[in-house]
Amino acid sequence: MPLIQRPNLQRPSSNGDGTPAPGGDEARPEEVEAPEAEPIALPVTDEVAPGTVAAPADESPEPQVPPTAPTPMRRVAPRGPNRARMASPSSTPAEPAEAELDAPSAPGAPPTTAELRRDLHRKLIDEIDQAALTGMPDAEARSFVEEAAAELVNREVSAGLGGFRERLLEQLVDDILGLGPLEPLLRDPSIAEVMVNGPSSVYIERAGRLTLTGVQFRDDAHVVHVIERILAPAGRTIDESSPMVDARLPDGSRVNAVIPPASTIGPLLTIRKFVADRLTAEDLIRMGSLTQQSADLMNAGVDAGLNMIVSGGTGSGKTTMLNVLSTWIPAQHRILTIEDPAELSLRQPHVVSLEARPGAAVNPITQAQLLKNSLRMRPDRIIVGEVRGGEAFDMLQAMNTGHEGSMSTVHANTPRDAVRRIENMVLMAGFELPIRAIREQVASALDMIVQVSRMRDGTRRVTAISEVVGMEDQTVTMQDLFLYDHQDDELVFQGIRPACADRLEVQGFRVPLSDEYAPTGTGW
Repeated sequence: MPLIQRPNLQRPSSNGDGTPAPGGDEARPEEVEAPEAEPIALPVTDEVAPGTVAAPADESPEPQVPPTAPTPMRRVAPRGPNRARMASPSSTPAEPAEAELDAPSAPGAPPTTAELRRDLHRKLIDEIDQAALTGMPDAEARSFVEEAAAELVNREVSAGLGGFRERLLEQLVDDILGLGPLEPLLRDPSIAEVMVNGPSSVYIERAGRLTLTGVQFRDDAHVVHVIERILAPAGRTIDESSPMVDARLPDGSRVNAVIPPASTIGPLLTIRKFVADRLTAEDLIRMGSLTQQSADLMNAGVDAGLNMIVSGGTGSGKTTMLNVLSTWIPAQHRILTIEDPAELSLRQPHVVSLEARPGAAVNPITQAQLLKNSLRMRPDRIIVGEVRGGEAFDMLQAMNTGHEGSMSTVHANTPRDAVRRIENMVLMAGFELPIRAIREQVASALDMIVQVSRMRDGTRRVTAISEVVGMEDQTVTMQDLFLYDHQDDELVFQGIRPACADRLEVQGFRVPLSDEYAPTGTGW
């Protein structure tokens, strides 16, 4: 049976020969039997590091608060200038920080919240009928698990949790039904992206800024378990033979996962959260990312059936801009979207969504295959979420064979770079075409390129709207209709009459453009 020792600070008496005097047993530490089968209780004071000892009997001891019966015993704080301040008898003990409670406990000390959470999680799994949760509505399943967790905590933990009780219950439920430590981050609407760099490093993006959080996983296996839970509904797997995968959450959030041996620091997980309230052109104008003038031009271009490319770097807002452009597609059009993974949110009634599965172990499906198949599905418009490889050739073919008004995105720093990247991706398809033939395809297929960029302050803006005019010798000719002026911090019309002016005027767009609109705001 475990013993709790309470030091007696009285100096022990002895005979001259050093043997204990009668009654010397009273000078030894008092041994008190710990109550058997007591519920677990957490410490309410700062814990001392393992190996710290109390002051010797011949020195003045550090001031202590004598423990009372219902309160767990206090332990002597370590000596030195960095020791934690001890509570005085008249002060109320402060609730311990979560990081302190999650630290490993000393031998023989009550468990930390991390240890307690692991123990309760195992017991909760044993007590819950997992088969009963299958097919149960989400709200009903959460209520069922919450009741079971509350009953378990009440039975196993007597006191010492304080304000951590509700958080502990929430963590237990999230571990059973959700994505564990990530659930609070995913519920926070101000967080745009979550990045897990191993079990002890979780970053978030909020308002365009990266911040290290205090969220931690138990170990690598815990991170992999969360990744597998994300992939299971999509029918995808990840293992050492296929250590990288793309997927999406049920709400549309984009997920990328990498595990060893591809990662050298442990499992990696990146979640770009889906925004339920999609930004509109009016929102971007109000934020200063667009001007009314440039929005009118793009609106007329979509109505007129111009083929458009949204170009930009990672996290610059390409998908957001593509969603805004798609809002101007007439409702009577049949729209086919091809993505990997699916994340577009179109509001038209006749939308057919196709999703590639290039990493599937059996019969992988590529975007190029979906593009070829889409031509047999009678689309009015084809939207490719992102062009990354050889599917660029099939996209150009679709744009050049009567599917006007098609759109896609590409990673590039400028509109001119976007054209070059598309040329290179066509070459990646393996077709032995002369470069002039490829450039003629590009010049004939593309009409307008919208460049988006992330600024230094984290905001995202449209920085250029360029028009593909045609070919001169071996060069694809372009002209900039709008350019971002960094000095004046605004998107400025360049005063050039678009080559597609006749097609725009059919849609009622006034050409040449006027300067009656003024940009406002600070970007989205």
